[in-house]
Amino acid sequence: MGMFCYQCQEASKGTGCTIKGVCGKTDDVANMQDLLIYVLKGISIYSTRARELGVENKGVNKFVVTGLFMTITNANFSKTRFVEAITKALELREVIKTELVNAGGVIDANLPECATWIGTPLEYEAKSIEVGVLKTENEDIRSLRELVTYGIKGMAAYADHAFNLGYENSDLYAFMQKGLAQTTDDTISVDELVALTLECGKYGVDAMALLDNANTTTYGNPEITKVNIGVRNNPGILISGHDLKDMEELLKQTEGTGVDVYTHSEMLPANYYPAFKKYTHLVGNYGNAWWKQNSEFESFNGPILMTTNCITPPKDSYKERVYTTGASGFDGMNHIADGKNGTAKDFSAIIAHAKKCSAPTEIERGEIVGGFAHNQVIALADKVVEAVKTGAIKRFFVMAGCDGRMKGREYYTDFAKELPTDTVILTAGCAKYRYNKLELGDIAGIPRVLDAGQCNDSYSLVVIAMKLQEVFGLSDINELPITYNIAWYEQKAVIVLLALLHLGVKNIHLGPTLPAFLSPNVVNVLVKNFGIAGIGTVEDDIKMFMA
Repeated sequence: MGMFCYQCQEASKGTGCTIKGVCGKTDDVANMQDLLIYVLKGISIYSTRARELGVENKGVNKFVVTGLFMTITNANFSKTRFVEAITKALELREVIKTELVNAGGVIDANLPECATWIGTPLEYEAKSIEVGVLKTENEDIRSLRELVTYGIKGMAAYADHAFNLGYENSDLYAFMQKGLAQTTDDTISVDELVALTLECGKYGVDAMALLDNANTTTYGNPEITKVNIGVRNNPGILISGHDLKDMEELLKQTEGTGVDVYTHSEMLPANYYPAFKKYTHLVGNYGNAWWKQNSEFESFNGPILMTTNCITPPKDSYKERVYTTGASGFDGMNHIADGKNGTAKDFSAIIAHAKKCSAPTEIERGEIVGGFAHNQVIALADKVVEAVKTGAIKRFFVMAGCDGRMKGREYYTDFAKELPTDTVILTAGCAKYRYNKLELGDIAGIPRVLDAGQCNDSYSLVVIAMKLQEVFGLSDINELPITYNIAWYEQKAVIVLLALLHLGVKNIHLGPTLPAFLSPNVVNVLVKNFGIAGIGTVEDDIKMFMA
């Protein structure tokens, strides 16, 4: 059947996956994702016009966010779930279309086909082949459209997490839908698409701020925490992904059951929040970054709860122990549905499963330190500023972002090892697993790796930089002794990049490769206007950065 996808860093041959995704998704699933995005754009055309007439449909807002989230790399591999989502999307498109007409809106005769196509599930596969990325023939227009779309996908992930905690920003919904609609407009110029890209970055900052407020208001500000990486003798549940609401509900329902809870990968920062520390059965963190799950899920022995991305196709030996929830999914895995009418999800099945399993097999011992989100670092501001003024800290390196399987990512481990001892790493996201267990020491009591949390917590690094700019009385954020050497993998990293560009941060180095979806001309624009660059060798890069 064939497919084309180049939204993640591991795009085959650096150009795009055409037979099967490197992530593991099959061509039919990839095409169904394309069809869902296609129909979401049709919904967005109507909802954007309806909003101009004072009509806003909350069900449409939530569905568009969740639908986008489902298509993020490694989130959902279930063809069944995508077929259901497309069917629901077509129904919702007609609902918002009717609401637009009832509000006095006029339906144009020349609307894009994504707003008019009607099909049954039997027709989805044939249609899905027609509507993919390559449908836009102009390489530069295609590049910018996809850059906006991927940024909006990343934004949707933040908005979804915030929604789960009861926090919303209607302006975010309005922009996401407007942005999707504008990617269908053949009259928009390259310059207008570049402007839309930067606007996407502005709303990316707003989305990150919304989620940060949701997390910290609900669970408290992260604190400096030593996290256990060993195991106990009780059966356990391993929770991975990013959704803190799922974490809270699982901890409540496992309390007193004799089942321990361990975090995995991007859920590690849950250990830093005061609200979760009261649960004595939250043991610590098990394992490393997402891409090692095939071996680590095997040795964990108990069930695993995937709350969001990042899933890798499981081995048969542990597949029946993996549960998905929320936007995540995989055919053949158990799926835990959302609670009805705002009630908690029912985790009784995974808890009962855990009770039948052996305790986790120990894979390491010791502790790792984290919890350096913006509130905590700002509390240490005097100490940090003094270290900079005395020369004890020469430079900060923002090494946030994603981890991945490519051998080239060893660069980040080697880079951290070779950095001068008078430098500090600011990190967030699973990229930290490349160096957060190294013995890099501290500077005057300040650890040389300051982990702010999940990729969702990249906002903390922005707040820290802006606070330092204020403290040092600098007019330009780029005057700070901060170098941005960021690893990327999926679409949440794309919105973080766009957010940094919106804030005026320049000379960002992005690796291990530049995105395949950036055409040469778009790369040239980013280089010329923002100084975007790739990475080189560890030795040459450190020499350049320290100069």
